[in-house]
Amino acid sequence: MNTTKITVEKTINADSKKVWDYWNQPEHITNWNFANYDWCCPKASNDLQVGGKLFTRMEATDGSFGFNFEGIYDEIVPQKKISYKITDGRNVTTTFENLGEKTKVTTVFDAENSNPIEMQRAGWQAILDNFKRYTENN
Repeated sequence: MNTTKITVEKTINADSKKVWDYWNQPEHITNWNFANYDWCCPKASNDLQVGGKLFTRMEATDGSFGFNFEGIYDEIVPQKKISYKITDGRNVTTTFENLGEKTKVTTVFDAENSNPIEMQRAGWQAILDNFKRYTENN
């Protein structure tokens, strides 16, 4: 089975330690893990180890809809790479490239079959853009 891979990336104006921490610590995840301000991430937990679980809850701010996002880690290279499998079987890999006072974050994920590729790319890119804003402003 051929799986379509989608890539999103952004360069963050922060060192790789800060980017790593803000990407992985639940108290930060809840502040950036949504595509736009009609959504929020009220809960997050992260057992950052091979076999550990990433859990986030995404909800519409008006309470009309929400869903859980969960993945099990299969590779962790501190400040460099994270890979996990989402509960629906899709793979996600995020790399962190140290550029001195900046860090390039690249996420490659398996597309799902329900929504158009461009919609999926736009949604994940919007979350990454939100991460950049949050990290650079805090």
